[in-house]
Amino acid sequence: MRRSIYSDHDSYDEINVTSMLDLAWVLLVVFMIAVTASVQGIKVNLPKAGNTPSLAKPHTKAISIMADGTFYLDAYPVTLELLETTLRQYKAADPELPVIVKGDAAVQYDSVIAVLDLLQRLEIHQLGLVTSRLVK
Repeated sequence: MRRSIYSDHDSYDEINVTSMLDLAWVLLVVFMIAVTASVQGIKVNLPKAGNTPSLAKPHTKAISIMADGTFYLDAYPVTLELLETTLRQYKAADPELPVIVKGDAAVQYDSVIAVLDLLQRLEIHQLGLVTSRLVK
């Protein structure tokens, strides 16, 4: 009687899925990279702007507090009293006046609190505090 060449091999009851899982992970990574690249790489035909400067003035006011305690409104040095009257005029013209406060890292804390108290008295609620990113 002739022996079969397959008779010496045991039959497998399980399927090894390790290679299929590896393939699935590779396909998932490729899909994630392809989708991210396609979303960020959309080409849009943007309109061209003219070279004429805009006549609209900046809407947000910036209060800077220097290390020596001097105050600036946008780029102009002011005292706290002048800052209050100027901001009161801007607030009358625009009730939703946004203001950002930029304080030097070496400034006395009471100078920042004085500006924040002033903004609270004037009922300016759109307020931002500017910081720099922490570099590790």
